Amino acid sequence: MLGRAALRGACAGLAGVAVMTLFEKVEQSVTSRPDSYVPARTLTALTTGRRLPGSARPPLRNHLMHWGTGAAVGALRGIWSAAGLRGWRASAWHTSVRLATDQTLENATGVGAPPWTWSRRDQVVDVGHKAVYSFVTGAVSDLLVPLAPDRGPDGTARGARRGR
Repeated sequence: MLGRAALRGACAGLAGVAVMTLFEKVEQSVTSRPDSYVPARTLTALTTGRRLPGSARPPLRNHLMHWGTGAAVGALRGIWSAAGLRGWRASAWHTSVRLATDQTLENATGVGAPPWTWSRRDQVVDVGHKAVYSFVTGAVSDLLVPLAPDRGPDGTARGARRGR
């Protein structure tokens, strides 16, 4: 049951990445912000232990990290959907998980910089894109993943006392 929910959540995560990427391209056409290759440099550091120079622009690695992270974090959202953690509130919490995942990997490898050192615009853009990802992922996940059999229609465990 959880494996199936994770797989469906990963598919939902891929849908979330697709929409997030579309939003990124629209935003970049308006702001003239260049493509980021931080995902590629993070993947390289994770898999080889070496850091690429900031001028490196490996698009295949960028896509692997971008889509792979989206699928992996989407798998978690699928499990949440099965467990009854659904709707906009779950998607809002999921946004923080997606941001924390990216920041942990980027900063642990020495590739990224802490968000409080970024410009306000970069912070808004990153949070906005990750929110788009999480809300799309959540909507698709909630459609694809049925509630676990021990959950009632409101997502609470059957027989559980409410109000605690």
